[in-house]
Amino acid sequence: MTKEEKLEVAPLWERPLLTLQETAAYTGIGVNKLREFSEGEGSDLVLWVGSRRMFKRKKLEKYLEKNWIM
Repeated sequence: MTKEEKLEVAPLWERPLLTLQETAAYTGIGVNKLREFSEGEGSDLVLWVGSRRMFKRKKLEKYLEKNWIM
């Protein structure tokens, strides 16, 4: 399935999990900054699938509302 086909199935704002690149596109926050505040085992913003970092969209939105101006 191509990226375009995935977007047709479920747009970013409806997906429960986002990749690092999708999260950067969705939020406008750079990849390095996203890596920075999602590092460590204590971060509940991220679900690790093997070595792949998947952001929990709803938790990320709540975090950004509290800590950043959006």
